[in-house]
Amino acid sequence: MKLLKSVLTFVLVLSMVFLACKKESRTSTLHVRLTDAPADWEEVNIDLKEVKVSFDNDTAGWISLPTKDTIYNLLDLQNGLDTLIAQGTVPSNTLNEIRLVLGDNNTIKSNGQVYPLTIPSGSASGLKIKVRKKLNANLETIVLDFDAGASVKEEQNGYKLRPVIIVK
Repeated sequence: MKLLKSVLTFVLVLSMVFLACKKESRTSTLHVRLTDAPADWEEVNIDLKEVKVSFDNDTAGWISLPTKDTIYNLLDLQNGLDTLIAQGTVPSNTLNEIRLVLGDNNTIKSNGQVYPLTIPSGSASGLKIKVRKKLNANLETIVLDFDAGASVKEEQNGYKLRPVIIVK
């Protein structure tokens, strides 16, 4: 009986030690969502191909998140509406930057006419968004609030997108 109590006490203490040593999760599930502020255009369409993220002290470089490869009309994402554009498991670290890599099918609709929307470096290096946010373990959601009204500029040779994006 004495031996049984000693063994049980030892097992209990050992269990407590293992529980106390349990390490905090080193990964986060990151959700990247997109929303928009009101604008005067009929449509502002971006051809999203890829979402990439980079972190502090990250030797791996850019991490590509599984992305919904589609064309989004930013003006469909107003008045509290948003959509999930990418999600994936990433290190629980400080998120430095998000890049939205765009395709070639970016357009704007104005007065019933559809025009090409030029995005400098959109398909090459992507739209660069500074974040600087420490991710929580387990689940983190980042909302990119795209201001299409402030981002689209009409120029002599067409329309250009110079993104105004607030990270929430």
